[in-house]
Amino acid sequence: MRKKNLSVYDIQRELAAAGHKISINALSVLMREEGFARLPRRRDDERPVTVKPEAAAVADIKTVDLSPRSFHTRVGGLFLFVPLMKNIDLNRVVNKVDLPGSGMIPAEQAVRSLLALKLIGKERKSHVMDLVFDEGIALFAGLNVVPKRSYLAAYSSRVSHQTNLELMGAWFEEVQRAGLKRGSSIDLDFHTVPANTEEEPLEKHYVSSRSRSQKGILVFLARDATERVLCYSNAGITKSERPGEILRFVEFWKKHTGELPAELVFDSQLTTYRHLSELNRQGILFMTLRRRSRKMLGEIWSRTPSAWRRITLKSLTRTFRTPKVLDERVRLKGYDGELRQVTVTDLGHEEPTILLTNNVDIKCPSLVTRYAQRMLIENGISDAIQFFHLDALSSMIGLKIDFDLQITLMAAALYRLMAGRIGREYERAQAKKIFRNLLDVSANVIVCDDEVVVKLDKRAHNPYLVASGLAETPTPMPWFGNKKLVIEFA
Repeated sequence: MRKKNLSVYDIQRELAAAGHKISINALSVLMREEGFARLPRRRDDERPVTVKPEAAAVADIKTVDLSPRSFHTRVGGLFLFVPLMKNIDLNRVVNKVDLPGSGMIPAEQAVRSLLALKLIGKERKSHVMDLVFDEGIALFAGLNVVPKRSYLAAYSSRVSHQTNLELMGAWFEEVQRAGLKRGSSIDLDFHTVPANTEEEPLEKHYVSSRSRSQKGILVFLARDATERVLCYSNAGITKSERPGEILRFVEFWKKHTGELPAELVFDSQLTTYRHLSELNRQGILFMTLRRRSRKMLGEIWSRTPSAWRRITLKSLTRTFRTPKVLDERVRLKGYDGELRQVTVTDLGHEEPTILLTNNVDIKCPSLVTRYAQRMLIENGISDAIQFFHLDALSSMIGLKIDFDLQITLMAAALYRLMAGRIGREYERAQAKKIFRNLLDVSANVIVCDDEVVVKLDKRAHNPYLVASGLAETPTPMPWFGNKKLVIEFA
């Protein structure tokens, strides 16, 4: 068999056909003991005929097929974002920050490809390979085929940290013009993207999902509490930079809105008392927690019963609706002036909750309720992890995580616009539910001379899409030969 130039795998198959069973490892050992050397690497024409992967075309905007044709796509729901983005000039955003591009894959098409993967919840860039023959996602991106994983993985390495911040600012302004509303109260938090490697010289940060500290990339996130959308992010923050990140966010907000944020809500470990003093100096209201100590708890429990008063929370779904509060003024080291400290008990916790704020006008029930709503930022981060796959990156390089964050913010904003357009039960739904119930639908696509007709397959939730009005009028597609998109329902 070896004289016939058969490999150990071929020999094993021949022996199995003759009724002799032997493992590959045992056969390899036997071959070595008998003095047989390894076969030289065979040419492709010398290998036995087997099923091989089909090679996809190279992504090139110059070879986009504009001729009339029809095809079936698994990502039909992706085209519902086209009329939603009618007032968003993505090309202007891309050119404003000078993102890298080439003659084959311009910057807008590269961003469209990455954004499409986020919108359909693809976990990793490598998972694009099962879509390289789907003409639907290529049509959305404006290319002949979607770029392969090697290009997508390398693209973000060409984008500097400063360019990422500029992209975030340009998108922030563009999406506001497109109709995304802006609230006055912002929830802030840190999140650690864990690094499953020991090679990268990274600091250790606390990973809440694993209840431990490990190497990772520290990410700062800001979420509009009113509109329930992530609006700011910054990655690669060191432990020394962590306390001052809140002031960098304030600077970003003022630069792109022309005014300071009205209210910031965050936990006790986000910043220091010195930075709280700076927020107060600028006239920004804030709410945060105070870290408990044994001495502080002793002082709290030593207060007379008359110092406490019972309040009633408006929320009807709460189990503990009538907590007791101790409202007082305190001075803390590093903070200029007095802070309002509200201690809350009977909330279902063993230890009291201690709130700090510079808002002296807000009533205690509203203060307690508003800080409890801060926990909703955890839902926003959870959505970014579970659907936009913030933690599931193919590389642990901080720069790539930084760029992935910006694409995540863009996708999150589009899903908030989509939720607002659909309304009703989905107005406050997370992206994962919107995609699963409404947008995860296949379609037949017919490319005509002057229009592209996307006929979505039947689904139980299609009436919500019909009622949204997204399919009422044709939408121009300037990146695809200026054809107009027409959406129909089966």
